[in-house]
Amino acid sequence: MHLLDVTQLPWEVAMPTFYDPGADAGEASEALRGLAHATRTFESPQNLYGVLGDLLSGVQSLKQILDQLASAHVKNRPRAFDDQGDHSIGSKDALAAADELHQAATLIDQAEERLDAAAGAASRVAWHEVPASEAPAVARWINVVFMQGQEAGEVLDIIDADGALAGLNHLKYWDYGDETTSAAMENGYVYDAPPSGPLEHELHDGDYHLAYSHAFAHVALYRIHAVDMVDQLPDDARSLAAPSAPSRAREPQRATWFEPASITAVKRQRGLGL
Repeated sequence: MHLLDVTQLPWEVAMPTFYDPGADAGEASEALRGLAHATRTFESPQNLYGVLGDLLSGVQSLKQILDQLASAHVKNRPRAFDDQGDHSIGSKDALAAADELHQAATLIDQAEERLDAAAGAASRVAWHEVPASEAPAVARWINVVFMQGQEAGEVLDIIDADGALAGLNHLKYWDYGDETTSAAMENGYVYDAPPSGPLEHELHDGDYHLAYSHAFAHVALYRIHAVDMVDQLPDDARSLAAPSAPSRAREPQRATWFEPASITAVKRQRGLGL
């Protein structure tokens, strides 16, 4: 068996001495230079929290080092002189250096608090492999129009005479694109799946879904709407797994914030108001 002779390796493994301040300071300086270079880019953001944790430990050690350097300047004042051999001046400068080092340690205390807060926030981040801008959109259904009573009766007559597709195409005239989507979003007329109730007939055609009932004299048209990951609400992923209750189709959940007048007007034009 051949033993590896580390003295023949083309590099040296940096190890702390724990007794030579000059050598360990040099190694620390080189390590920080290397870290400054390595952190210019992060291909794996999952490593950020670990780096912050190590830096926090390093900052805590740095504060201890500064305090100890300050104490060393005070302790060694009897040996302090200036270049001309004046002890009083050398002693005065040693005290000044100690004071500045204590001030620096105080500032490191503040940096430690901020770094600790940053690490706490970073610990709550869940990094995904796919950026939000590239994530698939979530399909949600928005209510275009809901009619009941006499208004619905006119559409039901069209359906009886020319078929459900004719009724669906007729209700498309109530779809004003982005304005309809905004009104639905403002008032909670958004569903994971097109709502359906008892004694209802349904027809799906492209991005639209028609639901109608002769027994209850109502018709409703829904349009699919893709919500990009970056625009999704935090509970979107959970809500996708929950089926919509039939009662929600008849009495959609309303928003609790102030409704602009323009949204109210759009609702009334499309039969969304009470």
